[in-house]
Amino acid sequence: MFFDKIVRPALYRLSYHDPELVHERTIGVLARLGKFAPRGVLRVDDPVTVLGLRFPNRVGLAAGMDKNGRALPAWAALGFGFVEVGTVTRLAQPGNPKPRLFTLPASDAIINRMGFNNDGAAALAAKLARDGKPGVPLGISIGKSKVTPLEEAVEDYRFSLRALHPYADYFAINVSSPNTPGLRQLQDRTALAELLGELRSTSLELAGGASPTPVLVKVAPDLTDDALAELLEVALEHGVAGIIATNTTLSRDGVTPAESGLAGQAGGLSGRPLTTRAAEVVRFVHDHTGGNLPIIGVGGILGPDDAIRLVDAGASLVQLYTGFALHGPGLVRRVSRGLAARR
Repeated sequence: MFFDKIVRPALYRLSYHDPELVHERTIGVLARLGKFAPRGVLRVDDPVTVLGLRFPNRVGLAAGMDKNGRALPAWAALGFGFVEVGTVTRLAQPGNPKPRLFTLPASDAIINRMGFNNDGAAALAAKLARDGKPGVPLGISIGKSKVTPLEEAVEDYRFSLRALHPYADYFAINVSSPNTPGLRQLQDRTALAELLGELRSTSLELAGGASPTPVLVKVAPDLTDDALAELLEVALEHGVAGIIATNTTLSRDGVTPAESGLAGQAGGLSGRPLTTRAAEVVRFVHDHTGGNLPIIGVGGILGPDDAIRLVDAGASLVQLYTGFALHGPGLVRRVSRGLAARR
């Protein structure tokens, strides 16, 4: 309540009501302060082993919040059990023209069309080599550079996988963002099979006989059941370690009438309108794979009950993004406590 009534309005006033400026300033502050904060000081201990990795709790930070890994120590200090950075691309790119981030507070939602703005895979690798990892498992989301033609996408992903392999505890293959033209075509059977086959081979090569770094696929909530079933078949055929469900949606269902004007903005919608659909996708993935494929549930977690619903649907881990952005760091502890009490 304090964050919603005092902190968030102050942040927006100081940032000229520009959501992206609020985001950038917040990351900047966390980057400076995080290095002095004791790791795990706010963390709820609820350890679990998933993907062959030991997680101190089941609540992670979703990709998109800290694309370039600027504030890694801060996320561990705030109580996250794991952190996913990115989405990062082979080439540094500025992303889509501004404005490209919009808050819909009455709907508990965000629309973004950021477009994978990031400093590039090599820059992230250099930063991780210099500053180290966050002290909790680190996932790295990789995607296709905007200027790279779809027929050359595989090499884009392979470059990022190679560059970041020494630092990732798992890789998330982002083929589901709606904000890079043509990217979602990589969810089609033929394109996805080629991509995952090459990434699997590269991962095995880089492992050098050891267990390969887990590779997960992040799926869109807008897929039909038939399309999602086909994607899962391809994922299983090529040894994918897990699924992240879901990315943002192109649907505008669930946006309040008072924010219908903002709903017309292009981009992916996240937050409360995605709560039900995210749980549906998680359950479909769990049921279709017989519970044999670990799932990271993400989408519409605004409180402990939303996270519990995803776990009950079959998720092993969950991630926060919009709820954290709109309601502050206290959400991490509330959700972690709710999941721990559920055991």
